[in-house]
Amino acid sequence: MPSITGSFTATITKQSGMPLADHPNHELSLVEVSGTQESRDPLWDRSQVTYWAVTDVQDGKGTQTGYYNNVHGHKGRDWGTFEGKVTVEGRKMTVEGTYKLTGGEGEYRSVTGGGKFKTVLASETEVHCAWDGKYTLAKAKAHGR
Repeated sequence: MPSITGSFTATITKQSGMPLADHPNHELSLVEVSGTQESRDPLWDRSQVTYWAVTDVQDGKGTQTGYYNNVHGHKGRDWGTFEGKVTVEGRKMTVEGTYKLTGGEGEYRSVTGGGKFKTVLASETEVHCAWDGKYTLAKAKAHGR
């Protein structure tokens, strides 16, 4: 499996949140985030990433789970899931966790793999993410075989 690293700065395009009345300082939120990947691997560089996350935080700690979609222009797309631990200190929120590639289309058909990520909420509308991992792309079968 080839190793891969990358990063992106993204914009929070949609968000909704609500305080929960079960415990003090408990909040549930849903966000959509979109940006452009940067990677030394040309198969991933410049892909357009969108992810959707549900965050559950109580007293500055919690979890985040979600789904992502990477669009690689005419070459196809890949998608997957992620989960992480959330830490909030003041206005700074950090999520560290793992992601898993669960599918793809076009040149990314039958992609598998996964890795680790870290996101930092840079402002109320901007997220910075760094990630690394490994992946395998299935070889296309030759015609006539």
